[in-house]
Amino acid sequence: MSNHLNRRRAGILLHITSLPGPGQCGDFGEEAYNFVRFLSDAGISVWQTLPLGIPHGDGSPYQCMSAHAGNPALISIEWLEKRGWLQRTERSEVNYDSGYAIAISGLVRKAFQGFSELASATEQEDFIGFCTEKAFWLDEFALFYALHREFGGRCWNQWPEPLKQRESKAILEARRRLGPIIENIKFEQYVFFKQWQELKLFAEQHDVLLFGDIPIFVSYDSADVWANRDVFKLDKDGEMSVVAGVPPDYFSATGQRWGNPHYDWDYLLKTDFKWWLERIKTQDELFDILRIDHFRGLESAWEIPADEDTAINGQWIAAPGHALLKAIDQEYPTLSLVAEDLGIITEEVEALRDDFKLPGMKILHFAFGGGADNPYLPHNCTQNSVIYTGTHDNDTTLGWFNSLNDGEKYRVYEYLGFSRTEMPYTLIGTAFASVANLAVVPMQDVLCLGGEHRMNTPGTIEGNWKWRFQWEQLTQERTDRLKHLVGLFGRRCD
Repeated sequence: MSNHLNRRRAGILLHITSLPGPGQCGDFGEEAYNFVRFLSDAGISVWQTLPLGIPHGDGSPYQCMSAHAGNPALISIEWLEKRGWLQRTERSEVNYDSGYAIAISGLVRKAFQGFSELASATEQEDFIGFCTEKAFWLDEFALFYALHREFGGRCWNQWPEPLKQRESKAILEARRRLGPIIENIKFEQYVFFKQWQELKLFAEQHDVLLFGDIPIFVSYDSADVWANRDVFKLDKDGEMSVVAGVPPDYFSATGQRWGNPHYDWDYLLKTDFKWWLERIKTQDELFDILRIDHFRGLESAWEIPADEDTAINGQWIAAPGHALLKAIDQEYPTLSLVAEDLGIITEEVEALRDDFKLPGMKILHFAFGGGADNPYLPHNCTQNSVIYTGTHDNDTTLGWFNSLNDGEKYRVYEYLGFSRTEMPYTLIGTAFASVANLAVVPMQDVLCLGGEHRMNTPGTIEGNWKWRFQWEQLTQERTDRLKHLVGLFGRRCD
C-alpha cells in the first residue's frame, strides 16, 4: 500500500455538502477551493469527505444509486457559466420545487446544449473520451438513471417485468427511446468528474490529500445490482432473501438493519473480483486515501433474513477478504487504505487488517468507558492508526461531553491531567498529541459546535446529512489555535 500515512499528519472531516455557499448544499465551486486554502494555511494536509455518490430520498451518502457515479447536486453551476456553456439568466428560470438535485440536473442539461454548440473540438473529444473510458459503468448507469426517472423514482424491482429482468429487446428499445436523456446523464457525470479532478489538482498543489469513504455494501436500488445480478445473493426474480446490517451494539439495542444485498463471494472469486476492482478503480482516481466502511464485513458479514424487521436475528457469514485485499493491493499500489474497524471486532478481523498493514480507527469518544485497557485510550494507540475525536456518526465533541454525568466528566479530565483547556479543544489537542500518524477532527469540533450540529444519528432517518458551516463560525482565534496545535505536535507537512 502507499506511504501517504507513514508520517504525522492532521486532517479535517467535512463532507462537500457541508461547505457554505448559495445553493441548498455545498458544491465543487469557489468555497471548496477556499476550504483547501484554509486547510493548507493551518498545516492540515488531509481533507476527509463522505462518499460522493447519488443518495436516495433520505440523503444518506452510504446508500447510493451507483458505486461509481457522482452526485450531480455537487456540481458547481458557476463553473459551467464561466465556460460560457450556460447563461447566468438561465439559473433564475429554474424551478426548485421538484428538488435541488433535479433542478441542478436541469441546469446541466441546458449547459449540455451550450457545450454541444460552443465547446471546442478538443473539449468535445474530451467528453467522448470520458464516455469511452468510463463505459464499463457509465453505459449501464445512464440507462438505469434514465429509467429510474421515467418510473417516478420507483425501485427497479417494481419496473415492468421486461426491464426489471433486463430482456435484451426491452433494453435496446429503452436505449433508443431515452437516447437524449442518457446523453445528458453522461454529460452530467463528465462535468462532475472534471470538476472534481480540478479540485483534486488544486488540493495537490496545496499539499492536501483527499480522503474518501467507500461503503462496503451497495444499495439494492442501484445500477450495480440491476445490471450485475450475479455479483449479489439474489433469487431468480432478483429479490433478496438476506440483507446486510450489524447486530446490537453501542449505537443500537436492536442492531442496524441496513437492507443492502450481500455479495455472492463464490462468483466474485471465480471472476477474480472484477466488479470490486472496477469499483476501486473509480475511487483510486478520486482519492489519495480511502476508508473501507464496515471493514469487518470483509472477514465476515451479518446476514439477516429479509423478512426480519430488526437486525437481532442474523448470523455471521465468512467473506474472502484476504484474497480481495491482495487483489486490490496488486492492482492499485498507490492507494492508501484505512480500515473502519469499529463495532464487534474479532481476532480474525484484526489479523486481516494487520496482514495488510492497514491503519485502523481510534475514536476518543469511546475511550473513557471501562478501564486502562480500553483500546481507544491514547496510551493504547499505535502509530499505524487514524485517531478521531469523533466521526460523522458521533455527536459533536461538545455535545458528547455535555451529555456525560459528573463522574464521567471527571474521568475524562482526570485522564487528560485536569487540562485547563476547555472542550472540545482539549480533546483535539489529545488527538494531535497521540502517536497515531493521522489525527482527524470533524469541522464541528474545530468550530466548537454543540450536538444540534451533528451530521448523522445512526438508526434514524430524519434530519441527517444536512449540516453546513459558515465562515463566520471560524474565528481567527480558532484558526490560530488549530494552526498552533498542528505545529506543536509535529503534524505540519510543508
